[in-house]
Amino acid sequence: MTSDHQPSHHEADTTTETPATAKPAKPLPEGVPFMRVIKSYVLRAGRTGPGQQRAYEQFGPRFLLNYAPAPLDVAAAFGRTAPLVMEIGFGMGGATAQIAQARPQDDFICCEVHEPGVGALLKLCGEGGIENIRIFRHDAVEVLDHMLPEGSLDGVHVFFPDPWHKTKHNKRRLIQAPFVNRLARHLKPGGYIHLATDWEPYAQQMLEVLSAEPLLHNTATDPALGGYVPKPGYRPLTKFENRGLKLGHGVWDLVFKKV
Repeated sequence: MTSDHQPSHHEADTTTETPATAKPAKPLPEGVPFMRVIKSYVLRAGRTGPGQQRAYEQFGPRFLLNYAPAPLDVAAAFGRTAPLVMEIGFGMGGATAQIAQARPQDDFICCEVHEPGVGALLKLCGEGGIENIRIFRHDAVEVLDHMLPEGSLDGVHVFFPDPWHKTKHNKRRLIQAPFVNRLARHLKPGGYIHLATDWEPYAQQMLEVLSAEPLLHNTATDPALGGYVPKPGYRPLTKFENRGLKLGHGVWDLVFKKV
């Protein structure tokens, strides 16, 4: 998600094929399982501007975490122990920065493979003094599987993932049953998954998939909303979203908690 609310770059690839635009897979170390069944992203074209490049150089050492197939010392990464939320696919990071500022009591691990977006969030963190964000420029699935143990997360955010509008491409959507089960297993009891989309068919799929996961229950209480929830106060409206709402376009939020 970006400050203009453009869709995230994240997807699910439920085949063993690599999309033509995807980053070539690097060989994994011996003993590390082959993790190509589900992948959380597809790379889009984009140029890293000079300001974003400077942010990598100036703020990268402070906020970037390096992927390694070994458990992450979260307390050391943040310099404290606090509730931990994972955001998958933050686009250009504007909403991510606002959420972290609104929730200083929580820590946010954020995964994005789009280099300009990572540079933009680094710039926001460094210039805004946002200390409760750490960033992986890496596939969220591998971070989950190799660096974060099950039962370690207090929340997961996936805002405006790529909807893959064409029916033949629906299988590429990130929110599918195996991935949702993976997320649920990484949540602590009472932890939550918050999804948002502006594409109603995807919202319906999200609702079906999350409702079918036995580890989760829907927090929605208003029957008139059909299983969705009002936008939580911590998720900011973007300019694009505001324009869409004025034109009558919908946005659907789902919040499920671990049983």
